[in-house]
Amino acid sequence: MSDIRNSNPDGEDYQPQVSATSTDAVGLAAGGSAAPLPGEDKSYSQGQLVARRFFRHKGALTAMIVLGIVIVVAFTSIGIGPIPGWWSKDYTLQYDKIGDGAPTWAYPFGQDTGGKDYFALVMRGTQFSIIIAFAVGVISTIVGTVIGALAGFYRGWIESILMRMTDVFIVIPLLAVAAVLGRMAGGAGIWGLALVLGLVTWTSLARLVRGEVLSLRERDFVLAAQSVGTGAWRIITRHVLPNAIGVIIVSATLSISTAILLETSLSFLGFGVQAPDTSLGTLINDYKAAFQTRPWLFWWPGLMILTIALCVNFIGDGLRDAFDPRQNRNKD
Repeated sequence: MSDIRNSNPDGEDYQPQVSATSTDAVGLAAGGSAAPLPGEDKSYSQGQLVARRFFRHKGALTAMIVLGIVIVVAFTSIGIGPIPGWWSKDYTLQYDKIGDGAPTWAYPFGQDTGGKDYFALVMRGTQFSIIIAFAVGVISTIVGTVIGALAGFYRGWIESILMRMTDVFIVIPLLAVAAVLGRMAGGAGIWGLALVLGLVTWTSLARLVRGEVLSLRERDFVLAAQSVGTGAWRIITRHVLPNAIGVIIVSATLSISTAILLETSLSFLGFGVQAPDTSLGTLINDYKAAFQTRPWLFWWPGLMILTIALCVNFIGDGLRDAFDPRQNRNKD
């Protein structure tokens, strides 16, 4: 058998040079994976892309840091339950009043009419307002997601009943419903108030989730799951809701902001947190008459409400941009 060799035009033997592209093609054909070429962009998972976009949002990142500081100071300064805090004064005790109770080094937020340390009172009110706001956000998100997902996936009479119920809640003024139910649940403390507010603030999320599910239920991966006999509940929980997680998370953060403003309004009107408990709205209501003579009793809780609401809104704005699929991938 003759020896067949590759030769160049000059008649010299040479070994064929295999390019990186051809090597990758052979490796891929054999079931291997091609190594990334120099300068090739690194690929990221969906979660990594969302995190990168969020942490590049300066407003959201700043708001998250500020909100974290507020939460840490509120819960560590005066403690919670049996856990003591680092602040030396108790919000339940009355101290010798200095002058008219204006802020001093000993009392940075001033003193109230009876001589109580107002910093401790504001931190206590901040604790309760934050607990209520986040509890309402969780409850309203669960209720709204379940109702919206069922209405969007099943359609028919199930959708009609759930959406008509949603329309009824939307038509009735939210503040009026929350005031009546809040008064009825006043004896149950902050957890009863949080449950009531969560059960009346889910409507917008339900409509958003329904619209998202209506779009997702026609996708190929849902039709494929149905064709192999996958149950409806498994399709909803394993295929539909994970693809609607962006809408759900963004709406949940905004519902927290709505909840703290709603709780403040109810407490200001006397339908929210009842004595001996307190909240930021309750403090504003208790000392609204001192707005002209001792404005620090009004401005400190108001400033905390504004800070928390703005921070949550900025975080929600950053999450919305992070989950937006129209973001340019090349910027990531």
